[in-house]
Amino acid sequence: MKVLVTGGMGYIGSHTCVQMLQAGLEPIIVDNLCNSKLAVLDRIEALTKVRPIFYQGDVRDQAFLDKVFSEHDIQSVIHFAGLKAVGESVAKPLEYYDNNVNGSLVLARAMRTAGVKSIVFSSSATVYGDPTSVPITEDSPVGATTNPYGRSKYIVECCFSDFYDSQPDWSITLLRYFNPVGAHPSGSMGEDPQGTPNNLMPFIAQVAVGRRDKLSVFGDDYPTPDGTGVRDYIHVMDLADGHIAALNTVGQKSGLHIYNLGTGNGSSVIEMVNAFSEASGKEIAYEICPRRPGDIAECWASTSKAEQDLGWKASRSIMEMTADTWNWQSKNPQGY
Repeated sequence: MKVLVTGGMGYIGSHTCVQMLQAGLEPIIVDNLCNSKLAVLDRIEALTKVRPIFYQGDVRDQAFLDKVFSEHDIQSVIHFAGLKAVGESVAKPLEYYDNNVNGSLVLARAMRTAGVKSIVFSSSATVYGDPTSVPITEDSPVGATTNPYGRSKYIVECCFSDFYDSQPDWSITLLRYFNPVGAHPSGSMGEDPQGTPNNLMPFIAQVAVGRRDKLSVFGDDYPTPDGTGVRDYIHVMDLADGHIAALNTVGQKSGLHIYNLGTGNGSSVIEMVNAFSEASGKEIAYEICPRRPGDIAECWASTSKAEQDLGWKASRSIMEMTADTWNWQSKNPQGY
């Protein structure tokens, strides 16, 4: 099956392409390389012995997308392309709405023109906002988002939901990720953020490898066991497998399908720091800083729906997440 993968050179997209190729699927990658590197293509080829078809271009360019669809018999789309930093979204809301919302609408129009009616969308647990209770189920309230990034994902979900109501022969799958971490176990692929990392794990890894002096821990006064934020961290390889499970099951059936992808367990920032220190043998220096706008106290998933419908369950532990991250960062201290 040929699958258009937007943002396929990025962190989650690239790992998913590796798993897709090993599962016999054929990813066709579209990426504008605004937050990824061309070298990723070489790493995918080295791991899978296949060099995926790659187009450099932007999902906001419909003429470009129309060309890609016209050149391949694409059966489905996995839509990763999007800006993803909470803090940056507060500073640059218009850029986030343009890239994430407008990009998704242009893609949907190109799909409609091409007659491709199956899409798996990279959404986020941020659509739940500050949850009233945990674990979070797919029926938990959505929309009370706390930052423009989360709001952009929620708006796209609304757009796709409304579009499905008008086109019920489509298969639209919304995958709400919790906190992706980790790297390919080979150490040849991992998260390589541009500039200062916005996510916890790459920041810890860059401190451990000597690229940064210390980690900033934003807030130690949350109502959590140690005062730091609690999140559901999921290994990127488990996340990649979740996309393939969705593609192979509900991706072939008409409907609006919504799933949480997480582990069902929450870990605090300090717990992750300690786990990484153990995995790497490095002391992780950190300082406590004020809370960031838009951050919440705790957030973890109920995963029973994905287990039941997709036959998928995250299996990799916190120790595997931290060990694989360190394996990647220590082998690639400057990233790709």
